[in-house]
Amino acid sequence: MKHYNITVKGKVQGVYYRLTTKAVADQLGIKGFVINQEDGSVYIEAEGDDFALESLLEYCEEGPDRAEVEEVTYEETSEIRGFKDFEVLKRRK
Repeated sequence: MKHYNITVKGKVQGVYYRLTTKAVADQLGIKGFVINQEDGSVYIEAEGDDFALESLLEYCEEGPDRAEVEEVTYEETSEIRGFKDFEVLKRRK
């Protein structure tokens, strides 16, 4: 089990990025959340096995059809938060 903090930049809000990320995460058995940031990026915290997290990162590079992904950055942390499921959260204030 690993924990990734992922930031996706580009045209990633208003294009169903969060919703499709949830669908992919659910399919891969990933737990965590996805949220829009005030700067226009999308932030994801994800926990899962190596294969699932690598697959999620591959998805993040593309996103849904209308997205224009410019940059995906991530860091692996040692903190396992034990999420129960994968949630779509409202924008951070």
